[in-house]
Amino acid sequence: MREMPPSHPFDDDKLREECGVFGVTGVAEAANFVALGLHALQHRGQEAGGIVSYCPEEGFNSARRFGYVRDNFTKASLMGTLPGSIGIGHVRYSTAGSKGNTAIRDVQPFFGEFSMGGAAIAHNGNITNAAALRAELIDRGSIFQSSSDSECIIHLMARSLQRNIPERMKDALRRVEGAFSVVAMTRTKLIGVRDPLGVRPLVLGKIGDGWALSSETCALDIIGAEFVREIAPGEMVVISAEHGVESFRPFEPSPSRFCIFEHVYFSRPDSILGGRSVYETRRQIGVELAREAPVEADIVCPVPDSGTPAAIGFSHESGIPYGMGIIRNQYMGRTFIEPTEQIRNMGVRLKLNVNRALIAGKRVILVDDSVVRGTTSRKIKEMILDAGAKEVHFRIASPPTAWPCFYGVDTPEREKLLASHMTESEMRDYLAVDSLRFISLDGLYRAVGEAGGRDSTCPQYCDACFSGDYPVAPRDMIEKGFRLKAAE
Repeated sequence: MREMPPSHPFDDDKLREECGVFGVTGVAEAANFVALGLHALQHRGQEAGGIVSYCPEEGFNSARRFGYVRDNFTKASLMGTLPGSIGIGHVRYSTAGSKGNTAIRDVQPFFGEFSMGGAAIAHNGNITNAAALRAELIDRGSIFQSSSDSECIIHLMARSLQRNIPERMKDALRRVEGAFSVVAMTRTKLIGVRDPLGVRPLVLGKIGDGWALSSETCALDIIGAEFVREIAPGEMVVISAEHGVESFRPFEPSPSRFCIFEHVYFSRPDSILGGRSVYETRRQIGVELAREAPVEADIVCPVPDSGTPAAIGFSHESGIPYGMGIIRNQYMGRTFIEPTEQIRNMGVRLKLNVNRALIAGKRVILVDDSVVRGTTSRKIKEMILDAGAKEVHFRIASPPTAWPCFYGVDTPEREKLLASHMTESEMRDYLAVDSLRFISLDGLYRAVGEAGGRDSTCPQYCDACFSGDYPVAPRDMIEKGFRLKAAE
């Protein structure tokens, strides 16, 4: 029986990035570096992880496990089975496939044996035409081993007539729609690719004589690698000892539409995105929010941990003191892997506790990164009032989340998103707070460095979860009945 991470029963009101990818080449014991990188990317996926490595004596070796990296890939007995100087890895939180009921065969990286040798791939994102591709491939004789959309890439590569694996990968990815950042490996090459819109992140690092590819720069830091640059939207890099880093452009050029929610929540605050500190961007979101939605209060409190930088910015701009009014229990851990119903009913109190001495008698501004279903926000409000607060004001560091994401983020169906059927004032009444304000979409764009705000004729980011403007039509979901904004 597999052991699942403990967070899900108590943190079901957040959008979750579904995975992170990491790879290294040209280093001794590459799998150990991959494990460290995945540990730094654990926030991107806590359900399962996998590593593939290669050495000439033993060929390709892999390990896939459920649970946290720290609990699986720190064991010498396991890491000793993954020798070699090249390796890739993946941490997963399922979006496509069987949510919450993942089989080990769904855990990446996926591996394929081709006539010119083996290749493994790890994919961050979501293929929006996966159902159509899967049906076509099965009709032509492909036998799928998983429920993951990512496996389509391996089968498309197998059907390509190109003579080497990078060219087969180009062929395959030209058939794919949606969002993808891929890290792949052959016996001698490390490969990284981003989709033409650059929706999901991918960065390049240098470590000694070797190289690393990662979803975020924070994973380069943990292995002591130097951040070199971001992989550009639509770019493929092929890294080998013979040729170093080679860059290719296999797709038609498109305007970049990087996921703006990476700035708001997904990425770690110590990462760099687009040349900007994620922490500084989130602090600036708080500054913009204070300018757009001022309110008289006594204290600004973050909803930990993701609301902290924005709360600091809000406090600085408003002049209202900052305080840790809510304390996070960092050690909930394994005690609650299988919580009883009585424990479940305690809800967020297992994870968060109010600092009563700081809150009592005060008008409190709570700064959070988002409101999804609203269930957690209501519980937090009740905790603050129970602690003796006079007033509770919510300030949200993102616009209302009114649309689901189909590009690699786990979101509820649209009808379960509070903002899909409620106005801001209706949400305020539903949450029963004294006031509720979200940052505007223009304000969010200003905070990430777009001084003129959002260009509605050509948005600079993917903001579909806020605007309903999908840069790539989610074909599979449309065929299942999903209605785009223009069709409403």
